[in-house]
Amino acid sequence: MTKKTDIAVLAAGVAAGDRRALARAITLVESGRDDHRTQAMALLDTLGTKRQAIRIGLSGTPGVGKSTFIESFGMMLTGQGLRVAVLAVDPSSARSGGSILGDKTRMDRLARAPLAFIRPSPSQTQLGGVARRTREAVALCEAAGFDIVLIETVGVGQSETVVAQMADLFLLLLAPAGGDELQGVKRGIMEIADMILVNKADGDLKPQAMRTCADYAGALRLLRKRSQDPDGFPKAMTVSALETIGLEGAWAEIQTLLAWRRENSVWDDTRAAQARYWFGEEVRLQLLARIAADPQLRTRMTTLEKEVAAGRMSPAAAAAEVVANT
Repeated sequence: MTKKTDIAVLAAGVAAGDRRALARAITLVESGRDDHRTQAMALLDTLGTKRQAIRIGLSGTPGVGKSTFIESFGMMLTGQGLRVAVLAVDPSSARSGGSILGDKTRMDRLARAPLAFIRPSPSQTQLGGVARRTREAVALCEAAGFDIVLIETVGVGQSETVVAQMADLFLLLLAPAGGDELQGVKRGIMEIADMILVNKADGDLKPQAMRTCADYAGALRLLRKRSQDPDGFPKAMTVSALETIGLEGAWAEIQTLLAWRRENSVWDDTRAAQARYWFGEEVRLQLLARIAADPQLRTRMTTLEKEVAAGRMSPAAAAAEVVANT
């Protein structure tokens, strides 16, 4: 893809909902090559931001059944005629940089569904539970006409809150457990959760799931009420992804919350705030890229690193010198 006409053809394929074109487009925006970055920006500008999907961020504790939930939830949505895209961010291999886990192999039914699209991406060195270009991949899925984009993060951690800067709604998936798990989930991620879904509420685990749900409902009431929430939100519910219990109820609550946010301008205000956030992030990343691409600055940074390592210069002073010469 070196010609403008190629970008136009690719953009037309994405806009037409061609899944192969969408996969190629996401590969392009995820590329670290400078020429690909230029083409990616041209592609995104060509597609514009006319279409808006429901963006749902989702995280959960290890072993909670995120993939099972996404597959069951996605199958329910596609059964209603909705087009669903899943952007799953997996932990990266330290050696190859690729994904350690393969979401298409863990969601085989959804991967074969005509109205679904699954794209695993390695997190690489990016913090926040998402890949560096996940936000742009979301925009491509919207341009391709998907109704719902599910963004699955790496897993619960203190930095997972970044997903809130690209989602309209954030789901926190938890497993039945006692008070110990309540202590293990960080307050930061609790504060951004719009809904907590206690999974595996079936069989012998159902009573425990109900108790866990009650515990989290109580914890949510202790948090400060947010202006972007109607009465009753955020809330905790029980679901069973394995037996597909409670999924329709959760979807109904999601629609209720998002409808309220649209009617009260919260949706538009949130999207505008997210755009400002990513503008700042992009400026920061491009400045770092410019420093890395400048041979003189790289040489000077190597010298300064030695000074810092030897204790002759503070990290802050060395960084200030680099920035001053950028």
